[in-house]
This record gives sequence, C-alpha cells and structure tokens, in this order.
Amino acid sequence: MLAQIDLPHNYYFREMYLPQLTTGPSALTFSPDGSELIYSMAGSLWRQRIGSGDARELTHASGYDYQPDWSADGRRVVFVRYRDDALELWQLDLASGKETALTHNAAVNVEPRYSPDGRRIAFVSTAGTGHFDLYVADLDGAGIATPRRIVGERKSSIPRYYYSAFDHAINPSWTPDGKRLVFVSNREVAYGTGAIWSVAVDAPDDLKMIHAEETAWRAQPQVAADGKRVVFSSFHGRQWHQLWMTTIDGAAPLPLTFGDFDRTGVRLSADASRIGYISNEGGSNESGSSEGGNTSLWVQTLVGGARTRIDATRRSYKVARAALTIHVRDDGGAIVPARISVVGADGRAYAPVGAWMHADDGFDRKLQAFENHYFHCLGECALELPAGTAALTVTRGMDHVAWQRNVAIKAGGTDVAVKLEPLRLPERYGDFVSADLHVHMNYGGLYRQTPENLVRQARAEHLDAVFNLVVNKEERVPDIAAYDASALQRDGVLLLQAQEYHSSYWGHLGVLFLDDHYLTPGFAGYQASALTSIYPTNGAIADLVHAQHGLVGYAHPFDTDPETDAVVTNALPADVALRKVDYYEAVGFDDHRATNAVWYRLLNCGFRLPAGAGTDAMTNYASLRGPVGMNRLFLDSGGANTPQALRDALTHGRTFATNGALLGLEVDGKHPGDELALGVARRIEYHAALRSLAPVDHLELVWNGKVVASHRPGGDRTRGDFSGTVAVDGSGWLLLRAWNEHAHPLIMDIYPYATTSPVYVNVDGKPVRSSADAAYFVRWIDRVIATSDARSDYNGAQEKTATLDYLKTARAVYAAMQ
Repeated sequence: MLAQIDLPHNYYFREMYLPQLTTGPSALTFSPDGSELIYSMAGSLWRQRIGSGDARELTHASGYDYQPDWSADGRRVVFVRYRDDALELWQLDLASGKETALTHNAAVNVEPRYSPDGRRIAFVSTAGTGHFDLYVADLDGAGIATPRRIVGERKSSIPRYYYSAFDHAINPSWTPDGKRLVFVSNREVAYGTGAIWSVAVDAPDDLKMIHAEETAWRAQPQVAADGKRVVFSSFHGRQWHQLWMTTIDGAAPLPLTFGDFDRTGVRLSADASRIGYISNEGGSNESGSSEGGNTSLWVQTLVGGARTRIDATRRSYKVARAALTIHVRDDGGAIVPARISVVGADGRAYAPVGAWMHADDGFDRKLQAFENHYFHCLGECALELPAGTAALTVTRGMDHVAWQRNVAIKAGGTDVAVKLEPLRLPERYGDFVSADLHVHMNYGGLYRQTPENLVRQARAEHLDAVFNLVVNKEERVPDIAAYDASALQRDGVLLLQAQEYHSSYWGHLGVLFLDDHYLTPGFAGYQASALTSIYPTNGAIADLVHAQHGLVGYAHPFDTDPETDAVVTNALPADVALRKVDYYEAVGFDDHRATNAVWYRLLNCGFRLPAGAGTDAMTNYASLRGPVGMNRLFLDSGGANTPQALRDALTHGRTFATNGALLGLEVDGKHPGDELALGVARRIEYHAALRSLAPVDHLELVWNGKVVASHRPGGDRTRGDFSGTVAVDGSGWLLLRAWNEHAHPLIMDIYPYATTSPVYVNVDGKPVRSSADAAYFVRWIDRVIATSDARSDYNGAQEKTATLDYLKTARAVYAAMQ
C-alpha cells in the first residue's frame, strides 16, 4: 500500500498524516470572504455556506478527493486525489467545474497550499526520495512548473525508533506576504513529528525554529493575517489534540480550546476572525446515534469562542443516489450485527451517514483497485449510493461464512436480506470463546473511541472478549483515563483493561489481568530521553506483573529470523528460560511464519508456551491494519466468558490462534494444552478439523517443528475433517496449523495463518530437548549480552550488573541443554 513511501511504521503516518475516507468531514478551507467553506467528506469536495445546512458536491471522481485549498481570488481550489496507487494534486475551476491534474509523478503529494498571490503552490511530496519533503512550484495555465524542494534532504544524527532517519518537512502554511513558509520538521528530534519552523521561500538557508514540541503529524500551523500569530493543534501535556496559539517569533504557546477529544485540521479565515477545524467530539458513532466519535466540522470565532457546527443536512449530489437497506440475520432468523463492505457502481466505497468508515491498511492491487473499506452495522443499516451494480460483502467474525453478492441498486430503492451461515467445529474439539488479546482503544486516530462503542465493534465481529492494552504513544497515554482493573460485561462482550509494556529494546509485552494498578513508567530504553536506560529488563517487569497476579506475553514478536538481524536485543529467550512468560502471540502484527519458527525452537527446548493472538488494532483509526478481532484467540473455556475462565484456558494452552481458520485437534483423546503420557514411543492417533473463512492451501500437523502430515481440503478448500496416525520417537509436541503463501481479500492480514497450541507428548518421563535449538538461543543471548554490556546509559552500576546477571543466568539454562 503506497510503497513509494520509504518510512518505518507505516500504520502511524498512514492514519495520522495521509488523508482517509470518512463519512464525516476530514479537511476544510475558507472562502476569501470567510462566509463559505469547501471541505472534503466521503471522498468528494463539498461547498457550504456557514450557517446553512445546504451542501453541494463539487467533485465525484473514480477515486477519492481530499485536502482542499481555496485561492485568494476565489476562482480555484487545489486538492488531493487518491487513485491508481498514488495521491496527485488537482485543481478545480469553480466557475466551469473543470478539473485539471497538476502533478503526474505517481508519488504521494499532499497538503497543497496556494501562495497569497496565487502564483505558486506549496505542497509535500515523496517524489524522488520516498520521504515527506516540502516543495514549492509555479502555477501556469497547464499545471505546475519548476517544482523545487525547499528544505533539503537531510539525515539526522539522533537515533529514532518510530520515524525515518531522514528528516521530513510537512504541514506548510504561507505567511501573508508570501515570503516564508511555516511548517513542521523533526530535524534532530527523536520522538514525534517535530517542531514548528519557518523558511524563506527564495532563500532556503534562512531557516528558523519557531516552537519546539513533540507533535504527532497533525500540528498544521496556520499563520494569521497579521503575520504574527500562529495557530496549531497540539496534545502537549494532555491526551487529546486541542488548538493552541504562539507567535511567529515563538512566544510561549497558550491553549485556545479544551476538552477530552480532538480538534485538528485547523484553518484560519483570511481575516483571522474565525477558526475552522475537524473534531471527533460530535458526529455519529457506529450505533448511528447522535453521540460522539465520528468526525465533524466546526467554525469558531477567535474572539469569544462562539462555535457553529457545519452539518450537511441537505445534500446536492453530482451523481444521483438511490437508497439501499441491508438486513442481516443469522441462521436462526435473528437480527445480528456484522461488518459490511459496499462498493458502488462507480468503484467507490459507501457507508451510512454517521457510520465510522474503516479501511484495510494493505491490499493487492492486482486483485482490487482500492483497499477494503467497511463499516460495522448493528443488523439493519440504510445508506445511499449511485444506482447500478454494487458489490456487497458481509462478515460476522470467523465462525460465519462470508456473504458476497453483486446487487442491483435501483432508483426507487433496494432492500437486501442477508442470511449468514455458521461455521462450526465439531463438539469433540471443545467449547470455545474468542478473544483479542491486543487492542488499543484510542491511539491517535481520527475517531474518538469509547468502551461502549468498542463493545459494539466486537459484537459486529462476533468477538467475545477484548483486552484493551493501555499504552503510551510517545509522551501520551491516550486510554489512561479508562484504565480500570475491573471488567466491563455488556451485550455478551467482556471488555478488560490491560497494558502493553513498551520497550523498544527488549521487546513489547502484553500485560493481562493486573489486579491493582497500571505499571509506570510503561517503557524503557527510549533513547534521547530521561528513560534511556534499558533497565528494568522485561524479566523485572514480569515480576511486577506476577506480583499483581497478572499474565505476561510477548507481543507481535518477529518479522524475520532474529539470527539474521544486524542487531539483536529482544529478551524473549531469556525471559522464557527464567519462566517469566505466560503466553506468546503466535498470530499477531508480525510475520506469522517467522514468529512461529522461533516459538517452535522454544518448544523444542522443553518450554510449554501457550499460543496467544492479538490484532494490535488501533480501533479509532480510519485506516487500520484490521478490525478488532482480526487476529484472535479461541479459548476452550467450556463456553464460559469470564475473566477467570479466560485466564485458566490461556495459561493451560487450551487455545488456537487464527486470522481466519477454525482448527480442531485431538491426539489420542487429548486436546491442545494437554499432556499425553506414553510408556514407550509408538504411533498416536489424531483427529483434525478445519472450518475457514477463506480457502486454505496448507493444513499441516507439526511434530517438534517438522511437518509430519499434510491434508488438502477439498472443494472450495474451506472445510474438512481428517484422521490419521503419526509416529513419535520420543518426547515432544504436536500442533495443527493452516496457512497460505499469499494474501486473500477476506483476510485483512499479510496472509492467512492459524495454529493450535501444542499437545505435549511425554515418553517415559523424559524431557524434550534439542541441542541445536539450545545453541541457537545461546548465540542469541550472547549477542544481547554484548550489546547490553556496551551501553553506557544505565542509571548506575547496579542497573548494569542486574541486567547482565539476569542474561547470564538465562544463558546458562540453554547452555546446559547443549
């Protein structure tokens, strides 16, 4: 997805910087006289007079339009159009309606801004470098000419984790005299998108910092008409973005607005008497009610703060719309919530007004023109879209067959009845509930999530339990106000507040079932900060978790074989050796095969480590790597959905982890998590079952890391029941897995993958041992010891001693197995 951007952690900049499709407004610009707005909404540009409910659609293309800017003469609007895997700049002539492409570089071009005299345009582009760079170009009748980069390509010396080593320059705004640009850059900034700067357009060496702060993609400083004041969006000292004001000379900023929600996308009217912005305080949430969560558009007077909400209550469309009503029922006829995708005859995605529109963060353009867009429906939903043939996809978790149809949308209205057929494993394999062990309720996204709405999302995904891992996003902890050791049970969904412990050095931990308090600080090893020391180790944190009767798991472990990485600091093998780890995200935000290869080596050393699963979903994102429950764990809890039942099933390994396939495994009457005790080595009988949302290419039985039996489901390759025997030559473990080499549109992950936890086989009381795998972990820990020993940023000799002693103790465990 947008591979022309060469930056790490794409799920951050995609959501927090690049424009996203929403049913509510996403960006605005004032008319020169300040009486009207043009704004982006639902993939089009709209024009509306302040104080009126009448909105007129200005553009409707075979793509999505965003980020308008109105020229000072009132005649033109420049904007961004997303299609053909690129974001290009376009210009709209308001009198004639003619649309003209300004860029043709197949790059990502965003945030266009006319100069005050209308002769030039500033914008941000990845052309040539893959980085977000600031450009200025001349405007002529045919488009733009002589684009030049204003701030040169520069690699910072400071270490960074979430951001590229190369500085970026984003969020341009012209000074009223047209001589300078105010923008945001992370020059020599470790965390956040950086400080507010200004640069002389025709003398780029004249570069000045205005205000230093840890921003997060959405500061968007705007210079007032007097050329002195600068309004921007900031979360400084808070969890949510609000509007602040400083001066062009960098006076101490003061807040203009307050509230536990976001105000972003700030724009000033030409006379600076009004501020326009996008907020998630209002709008509609996924239930369709009038309460908060979705994006909304507001105008506020700078003096006095009187606010006007801009609602498009009466819409005039460029393309006529027809009504579609969808009714979703289960096999018993009951109305049930579901996830729905609607693509109209024009190739664009549609959702009910007020619904949260979401998008997958990656896709195969050979299979489809755009990423999957979808919304959650409580069971009956109504929307409007162009007449013609629309493609509908309805899913409800992984235990229902996907409903996919082409539907004729008629001018007089269309009703669609959806009946979802269940996918069920035979009862012999257990009585399961499903849980997502790794979810972030709010994480800097466009929407404002609440526990109640998260429960609604989980119901639509047919998910029984959600663990909200409260975590820092640099200096913020967005969900800290919601943290509570008690569970919320609502509408059959269990919501538990938990924690992700962030150590960019040792590896991230999932921390579940804490019974007293959130662990602070929630991270270690953050370079260029007061918490640069890598102490405490994850093992020390695990001790604190266990003191609160909690569980510790390694989150999104690996995308590669760590032995091939240039630097290894991850402490997983040390923490497993010293019995600090209670579960392992076998399916999560990583490469599943690489992650499971490391897990197999640990199992081969005799450690019994249950499979966990977590999406790492940021559920208030418009563009997220998958909905809550995309990576989920099925727990054989006897059907009980209580904290204690989930805990017992997880710790005993009565689980399978998946992003699409349901798996059942029974070995000589034993299930995953059980031990099968044998007096002598012999053949053992197994029974296996598959029920899958998408076709499965490989269904395999794995013994001590090696495939010992393969089955290929027949027909559409989504279901099958299999039996057989395998020979065991000693103690070991056996699990069932299902996977494909390539992605599938129904699975919003890099490829389908599912695995059970192991059945442990003990022959004659002898332990499982692999000298080769033990040696692998000795080499791993030796590298961690060397890197940790070389560091000079411990807070005293005692921290270094404790760290190295811990690692050496763990190394000795593996050394004894060689």
